[in-house]
Amino acid sequence: MWPSRTRSASENPRAMATPAVQPTSVLSVALLGLLIVMSGAVSSEAAYAPLKGTPKTNAYATMLYMGTPRDYEFYVAARVMLGTLVQLQVDADLVVIASANVPQHWQKTLNAEGAKVVVVDDIQNPYRNQHDFDLRFMFTLNKIYAWSLTEYQRVVMLDVDNLFLRAPDELFQCGQFCAAFINPCIFHTGLFVLQPSNETFGVMMHDISTGKENKDGADQGFLVNHFNDLLNRPMFYPPGDGSRLNGLYRLPLGYQMDASFFYLKLKWRIPCGPNSVITFPSVPMLKPWYWWSWPTLPLGLEWHKKRVATIGYDTETPVLIAESLFYIITMLTALIIRQRCSLSEKGSMMKSCLGRGPCAEKKLCHPWAIKLTVLVLIAGSFLLPAYLIPTTVHPFMGWGVFLLGALSFLTVVIIAFQLPVLPVLTPWIGGIGALLVLGSPFYNNGIMRGVGIGIYAAMATPFLWWAAKKISAVVDIRTHWEPLMAWTGARSEPASETLMKIC
Repeated sequence: MWPSRTRSASENPRAMATPAVQPTSVLSVALLGLLIVMSGAVSSEAAYAPLKGTPKTNAYATMLYMGTPRDYEFYVAARVMLGTLVQLQVDADLVVIASANVPQHWQKTLNAEGAKVVVVDDIQNPYRNQHDFDLRFMFTLNKIYAWSLTEYQRVVMLDVDNLFLRAPDELFQCGQFCAAFINPCIFHTGLFVLQPSNETFGVMMHDISTGKENKDGADQGFLVNHFNDLLNRPMFYPPGDGSRLNGLYRLPLGYQMDASFFYLKLKWRIPCGPNSVITFPSVPMLKPWYWWSWPTLPLGLEWHKKRVATIGYDTETPVLIAESLFYIITMLTALIIRQRCSLSEKGSMMKSCLGRGPCAEKKLCHPWAIKLTVLVLIAGSFLLPAYLIPTTVHPFMGWGVFLLGALSFLTVVIIAFQLPVLPVLTPWIGGIGALLVLGSPFYNNGIMRGVGIGIYAAMATPFLWWAAKKISAVVDIRTHWEPLMAWTGARSEPASETLMKIC
């Protein structure tokens, strides 16, 4: 018995609706960061419209399953891709093959946005104990369910990392199986055309149950082995009369333009077939929907243009605004505390205990312990904001909040340890420079872009080394932890009692 699938009732889609840091300069940077967030918080109104017309004989289909660290990101990517197809007014149904454990509110949202959700039981992967098996491919064999959609004459099966430039409805004229060869010898399963068939579906399920050879343990290896002679098949060219072809065909590369092809020339040069679909078979953490993938991978902006035009950023925008306000309040609080501590340092107690009085012979901490603490806190000042930002926001929004958050935490470190401002802020300033170099629109090709990045890295390294030496030297000079003195000096206890506690 094959794993069952059930179709949920779908409805018509509805329209969706620092000591030397001046407070004024810090506030201006902080407000600029908030302005970036507010200006980037673009949402789409009426992103979807009902698909009108007679019942569709073809479908664009994708799949969603649970069990990876990036389930939510793939759900967002699926919504953007399907929303783009709606806006392109494709003449086909939109189908999502969803595992039974996909959250119900996700399924309802997909229905409301114009997709038909087909709920299926996960196909258990017999290759999971295979050497070098990647756990993120555990349920990709669910893609086989596309052959069970027999109410359609042709189905275009899609991964969610496809970016449509036009409506490629002519693909429905292709034969029983059609796919593009990104690799010269292995076709890509991020987009392929199929003719649904219960017979083919049964054969594939039998092959899976018997553990037929599969090099990667995923849908790619399984389908490549099943259609092992596709390389010898003719190229697909849609008939002018709109008729459907029979047989197996290779798709022109224009239907699966690997994003890596773009980065060499920083432009598309795909001569075979219409430039229709961009695909991103890259490192998982550099998929185009992640805000940090730009400007390392410039095409990420193209994906976010599609998101602005479809589902917008209504969910993430309140989170970004709340984070920005938190960072601004944190900086202001640190500056106010530092101002109070500066006044307390003028007292006689501070004059006798900051490395020049009787306490000077006793060290509170070893300098190396302080250096390590400072290093960890500086690194954390960058890592924590990056971790807190929602992963799929627009790059301009993400980087704006990231820089604001890093500046806020670095300000706290500067004040807490009484460190020199410029050396501590050198990595932050260098990061802005790196963004400008990477995101510059003036490169003629990818080679010149690589050279520019290399030159910038070579120029920035001496400044980072200088900053590290400067911070280390300051820690070595201060044999006592002066911030602790400043904080205790700000308390209301008598100076003599405070001096006894410290010394």
